[in-house]
Amino acid sequence: MTAHFTPETQQNFLAAMQHVYGPFTHLSPSSASTWTPPPNSEGHRGRYLWTDAFAVINFLTLHKSTSNPLYLTLAAHLIQNVHDILGYSRDGTKRLDGATDAEPLKGGLRIGKMEESGPDGDGQYFHYLTIWMFALNRMSLASGTKTYNDLALQLAKTVHPRFMVNRHSQRPRMFWKMSMDLSHPLVRSEGNLDPIDGYVIYKLLQQTDGEGSTVLVEEICDYKKILETKWRGYSSDDSLDLGMTLWTSHWFEGEEEWATGLSQRASRDLGKLNSEGYFDLPTAYRLAFREFGTCLGIRVRDTATELQPIFEALARKLTTTWETKNVVPVPAGGTIEVREKLVPITCVMHATALFPGAFQKDFFCH
Repeated sequence: MTAHFTPETQQNFLAAMQHVYGPFTHLSPSSASTWTPPPNSEGHRGRYLWTDAFAVINFLTLHKSTSNPLYLTLAAHLIQNVHDILGYSRDGTKRLDGATDAEPLKGGLRIGKMEESGPDGDGQYFHYLTIWMFALNRMSLASGTKTYNDLALQLAKTVHPRFMVNRHSQRPRMFWKMSMDLSHPLVRSEGNLDPIDGYVIYKLLQQTDGEGSTVLVEEICDYKKILETKWRGYSSDDSLDLGMTLWTSHWFEGEEEWATGLSQRASRDLGKLNSEGYFDLPTAYRLAFREFGTCLGIRVRDTATELQPIFEALARKLTTTWETKNVVPVPAGGTIEVREKLVPITCVMHATALFPGAFQKDFFCH
């Protein structure tokens, strides 16, 4: 990992997280045991799956880095709150179809969009679900509690046949967005990274399930079939897409051909985006949280390439740029560079960009 958890980094990390989740560093054990995460401005009934997934992982970074059990408690409460809101219908009266008290994630998890329907309405995104599976998986490792990985497996098994079509063909396909009840697709096109996310995250879940586990072997095979048709042609000029690609591929880089090749292609495209001056454009034309995804992809990598020093300088430049604009770690009143509804995702991903921690492959091995 190219970032270090210095006192200054930790201060900014905590400031960003507390802007979204309230003051928590001085909570007593008894107060922490009854803590309820405050509602986010961007999410329906206060919860948004992507942002809260990153926050859970950030809490685990804090827990491992400081050995303070407080942060493990906060992660557990945030997980439960997400399940209690996004695992239910929008009016909160019943669990999503297929879910039960015994199997709370068998209906999936809503995105948390403010609108119920329409082009930007609520539903289920596969890439949001996989980042939540990853958060549960990391929680299982951090806490030593198998239950969290079991929940991730439950979610993985549930959503796979809903998002995947033509599973037994040579080239299955995926839907990008499903309805809240997973009954029909809302966007039929395939996400650029969804099959890659599926392959990597499902493999991590299966590894955590125990040596020799084959619990997701069929699902992993489905994703691998798509992955093998996509990675050689990968190209992107999207800063978040490139960062998340570097993050996803780093799990198997140097071990599997596709991961090494995909990482090289994403590095190539990020280098091109940087050299063409995209990151020098006025910030009014850019989105901070997307560039914090770039920083994540850069900073989890240990690969020594000629581009890595350039990328490390870019990551420092990006975090400093948005800090100088008073967008992060705590947005200044009246700033025009970030819309109010994007404040939570921006602050939480800023913390991740500063120190990815639990997002990195070997973080829990040290």
